[in-house]
Amino acid sequence: MSRRPIAGSRGLITGASSGIGRELALQLADRGAALLLTARRQERLDALVAQIRRQGGTARAVPGDVTSPALREKLVETVAEHWEGELDLLVNNAGVGALGPFADAQPARLRQVMEVNFFAPAELTRDLLPCLRRGYRPLIVNISSVLGHRAVPYKSEYCASKFALHGFSDALRAELAPFEIGVLLVSPSTTQTEFEQHVLERHAAARRSPFPASAAAVARQTVRAIRAGRHEIILTPGGKLLVWLDRLCPPLANRLIARFGKS
Repeated sequence: MSRRPIAGSRGLITGASSGIGRELALQLADRGAALLLTARRQERLDALVAQIRRQGGTARAVPGDVTSPALREKLVETVAEHWEGELDLLVNNAGVGALGPFADAQPARLRQVMEVNFFAPAELTRDLLPCLRRGYRPLIVNISSVLGHRAVPYKSEYCASKFALHGFSDALRAELAPFEIGVLLVSPSTTQTEFEQHVLERHAAARRSPFPASAAAVARQTVRAIRAGRHEIILTPGGKLLVWLDRLCPPLANRLIARFGKS
């Protein structure tokens, strides 16, 4: 592992208007990063940019839907215009979820979750790789989930999208090693954000976790991992226990999750 500086770095964060993305923007800006922020809600983005600037940081906003090729093109153009086509940090954070039995869902639910959680970050990464190759100690940060390591009931589409992001991150890390571009996979457990307020569907059988972590705490651990040059972090003891149980004794994990894993 080699440490990465944050002060003076140039970073792009998706899903920056709330939750983990917003907290990452505030914490990275406070440590001297210049930021390009994107999300669908322009008013919130503008308020965040104004707050960062009041606190002495540097940020600009490009609002839009990350699944849109037009937005991704605009982001590449903005990096070219303001940073001479150089990018040091890409944080793929935007995400969406759905709660409910897979058998009861329409096909559109699966497609939308995969578009936002996997295809959009993969395509944005592809579009920005030339900029990252010109960056200083460049790093891609993919905000995934502990459910990208072990799936649970009633979140089948979400789990599938995060498993895909996990595999993509591992493969990309090896592919980009010759170019000295790092890949950090961040796997939080349930986080106290607006995420569950905006799930595509909700089913009565799916329960919320009673002990969500704060978005600020997830962001702090992510920033530490960026600075330390980590490849992957699982953020909670419960998440680590779930992953290790699945690796060491999959049959036991299967039984426990089938019985208790609806949250």
